[in-house]
Formats: sequence, structure tokens, C-alpha cells
Amino acid sequence: MKRQFAVIGLGRFGTGIARTLAELDAEVLVIDNNEDKINDAMAFATHAVEMDATDEAALQSLGIGNFDVVCVCIGEIQSSIMITLLCKEYGVKHVISKSSSDLHTKVLERMGADRVVFPENDTGISMAHKLVSSNILDFIELSPEYGIAEFEIYEKWEEKNLVELDFRKKYGLNIIAIRHDGKINVNPTPGNVLHKDDVIIVVGSEEHIGKLEQLANKR
Repeated sequence: MKRQFAVIGLGRFGTGIARTLAELDAEVLVIDNNEDKINDAMAFATHAVEMDATDEAALQSLGIGNFDVVCVCIGEIQSSIMITLLCKEYGVKHVISKSSSDLHTKVLERMGADRVVFPENDTGISMAHKLVSSNILDFIELSPEYGIAEFEIYEKWEEKNLVELDFRKKYGLNIIAIRHDGKINVNPTPGNVLHKDDVIIVVGSEEHIGKLEQLANKR
């Protein structure tokens, strides 16, 4: 069963999360009180709802508590705090809220936010990659087309060397580093073997990184 995500607020950050989650084949509900933004989001989101997310009854009617992750991407501080609180009260297990200042962060954490992010440090695209795959540890956007991703290795890769895995041919990605027992090998050779709990750092197109994530989620 696909994980279900809700994104509240379709500014640049929220739209980046929602669009990338959709491209990674996740189920995404988007919520905003701007009709034009909702109409645009209908092209990629699973569901798009025009409403004021601070309306308690309306938010509850959507069954917001049934979503695996809710991203609160509202720019207005009072609204973001209220929506974060409501999401936690309605039983959302994981709430990610956008912050605009240190004080805002402290209040969001007091309201129960499981993670607080600053758009200056976390792009919506990189956040979506981290959310959609349980194996991806980090993602850095190099350009709109390319990125660097950090993956926990899959069981089927264990005790195989890089020649056997042939990442470039199978996945369209290059392994640029391997982390083993806390140490990073930044110049891996074809004979390097991957072991349990190793982490690989790959570079390639977002399309190929996304396909690898989808493969992991279907296991």
C-alpha cells in the first residue's frame, strides 16, 4: 500500500514537495485556499482541495488523521502553528512544518511538530525524496535535473562488489562514495564490496534516483 501524504500550502516550498512526491508515485493530497494554485495542482496531485486549513471541521472532514505524513507549508506563522496543532490532535503520526525563524521553530516544536524545516536549507524537492523512500538518508539537488542521494544499501546488494552491481548500467547512477563503519571511502574502486549497514552516495539524474526509490518502495 502506498504511503499517503498531505501538503498544506502551495507556495514554492509546498509545491516542490507535492510535485516531487507525485513524480515519485506517492499519493498526495494538496490543500490551499487559493483557487488558481489548486487548479494548477490538479495536474499532478492525487487530490486537490481548496479550503482554509485552519477550519477545524473542514480539516477533520478530510480524514487528515489517516495520512502517514502531513507537511504544513503555510507562510503565515499563526496559521502554521494552528494547523500543526490540529494535525497532531487529529492523530497524524508525522507532521513536518515549515518555519521562518528560531522562535517560530520553538513554538512549532511545542505544538508537536515532528520535524521543523527551513526552506533556505531544505528544498521542497530534497524533502520529498527523503520522505518517499525509507532507504534514502539525504538528497542534495544539484540542478533541476541532477542530484546526489545517500542510500542505505538493500539486502540484495550485500557482499557484492561494484562490478557485480554495475550501478551505471542497471540504475543509471554512479557511486561516488561508500560509508562503512563510520568511515567514508570517497574513491571506491570496482572491487569494493558492500556490506550490511553500509551507505552509498550516488550521483545522477533525479529521474534515475526516483526510479531507484520506487524500486525500494515496492520490495
